[in-house]
Amino acid sequence: MIHNNIEVDVKVPCLDPGLTPAQLAEKIGTTGQYVNRIIKKQDGVVNKTFVQMLEALGYDIELIYVKRKCDTSGDTF
Repeated sequence: MIHNNIEVDVKVPCLDPGLTPAQLAEKIGTTGQYVNRIIKKQDGVVNKTFVQMLEALGYDIELIYVKRKCDTSGDTF
């Protein structure tokens, strides 16, 4: 089982700098609709088979996000 709520984990940091899903999508070269679909996807962003394998081994999954000091373009957050 994945303990993270991916939708909240992505939406809350977007609110801090005031990014919309469309603006986030533009930063990564995709569409706002695709970003929303990934965020709201019921199976989440982690492969279902991967989750099942780890569950069979007795593990739960927790994703940890670490804020970068700057992105790859050199812009600071």
